[in-house]
Amino acid sequence: MNKIRYRGYKKGVFAAAAVLTLFSACKVSQTYERPDLIKDGLYRNQQGTDSLNMATRTWQSMFNDPVLKGFIQEGLQNNLDLKNAIENIVQAEAILRQRRLALLPTLDANASVTETKTSEASLNFRNGVNIRTMTTTHRLQLSTSWEADIWGKLSSAKRAALNSYLQSDAARRAVQTQLIADLANTYYMLVALDRQLEITELTLKKRIESVETLRELKEGAVVTGAAVVQAEANRYAAEVTIPDLKLNIRQTENALSVLLGRAPGTIKRNKLSDQQPFSNISIGLPAQLLQNRPDVQAAEYALRASLEDVNVARSFFYPALTLTASGGFSNLSLQDFFKNSLFYNVVGGLTQPIFAQGANKARLTRAQSIQAQSLNNFQFALLNAGQEVSNALYAYQAAGEKELSRIRQIEALQKSVSFTEELLRYSSATNYTDVLTSEQALLQAELSGVSDRLQKLQAVVDLYRALGGGWQ
Repeated sequence: MNKIRYRGYKKGVFAAAAVLTLFSACKVSQTYERPDLIKDGLYRNQQGTDSLNMATRTWQSMFNDPVLKGFIQEGLQNNLDLKNAIENIVQAEAILRQRRLALLPTLDANASVTETKTSEASLNFRNGVNIRTMTTTHRLQLSTSWEADIWGKLSSAKRAALNSYLQSDAARRAVQTQLIADLANTYYMLVALDRQLEITELTLKKRIESVETLRELKEGAVVTGAAVVQAEANRYAAEVTIPDLKLNIRQTENALSVLLGRAPGTIKRNKLSDQQPFSNISIGLPAQLLQNRPDVQAAEYALRASLEDVNVARSFFYPALTLTASGGFSNLSLQDFFKNSLFYNVVGGLTQPIFAQGANKARLTRAQSIQAQSLNNFQFALLNAGQEVSNALYAYQAAGEKELSRIRQIEALQKSVSFTEELLRYSSATNYTDVLTSEQALLQAELSGVSDRLQKLQAVVDLYRALGGGWQ
């Protein structure tokens, strides 16, 4: 290519680029603006104005049991779901690097040796053979290519990858908050089952003693044989629940082991009485869910990524400018490889899609549909977060309301059992049916008291997670 032609060609390429730059003033890509979502009234019957929010507290400050804290720390290191979430971040980061590099020119090197054989058409009649020649070409070449980001296609693709990366990171934090809640709730379930087993075994011990007492009273003609039989049935009614409680304990231990990334086995733990639920309850404002809930953040990042994908799809309707250049050395003689063997060329390509069998339109339609779904998912994530906060808060309040009444119920039933046993022993004013009814009611009330305590502990954990706590 001579210099005059090259200069003219170069001017043409820059002129085309200038025209495309002017066209790009017509905005092809859209910028993200947060949509108007339903945020008011997310916390049912709660119209708080205080921005103080327990979600900003660290998980270490939420739990008082050192054994539970150790399990949470172990789970954060070994849980397999959390490890997979971290790998998702690694994959998203690799895609992001790939999209960023797409903005830079490519550079390729190529070295080759080509042997070419040719045959003369004429025949040498003296020796009766064809005359063949062989040519060897040595070539060393560098090539580069660069697409001008006139319509923002490459930039939008990079922003889509960035938002996908941030979405993966938010999803990892969502897994972490759920893991902390699962570990705490499973641990609380385990110590609650321990307490129910303890209550049942103590009750069984008392009922065995009661059977022996009634046998003695029968011998003294104070009670009948029917009372002894009822006492034995009452004893077995408590005894038969113990295997199921032990089964639940073993299954809960196994579940906690899996959360910790361990093989199923025995779990060391403290007692239910050692657990003190966090009492400084503060839920802040519903709008804070946008900043505190990782799953809500992930949904918004997905919406932002879908917007950029629509921008990319729309850019396919506009012309693309690609500049390519190559140069190097080519010579038939390796000895004279760098002498008079330099070559180069520059090509500017302007491509305008005219007929693509509807592919561009289909691509845009699909991207817009995904964007609509992402918006719906974003709104759903926010509504679901509000529902979870409302449910957990009411569960905590309900457990608190039952607490005092349950204590009084248990105290009254303990007195009832004591009084009816005394009346049965020393007078004919009652029968064993009254004692049986009081004992069964007492056991049920004591077991329900444990469930109430568990409900309060788990409600605090669920509220903390629902507000977005556990990752900060």
